[in-house]
Amino acid sequence: MKEEKINCFNCAYFYITWDEKFPRGCKAMGFKSKEMPSAVVHKSSDTQCLRFKKKKQKA
Repeated sequence: MKEEKINCFNCAYFYITWDEKFPRGCKAMGFKSKEMPSAVVHKSSDTQCLRFKKKKQKA
């Protein structure tokens, strides 16, 4: 079975930082990175991000 890739742009915990070296962050996991946070989680734990929470749609 193929796991579906997590898109951090659709996650409520994803944010863009002001740090040029680490421009992407995850509030749930508490870290910043150069890559997408979901990719960092997958590389380090070999599992998909378990903290993903879909953003609420604006009306």
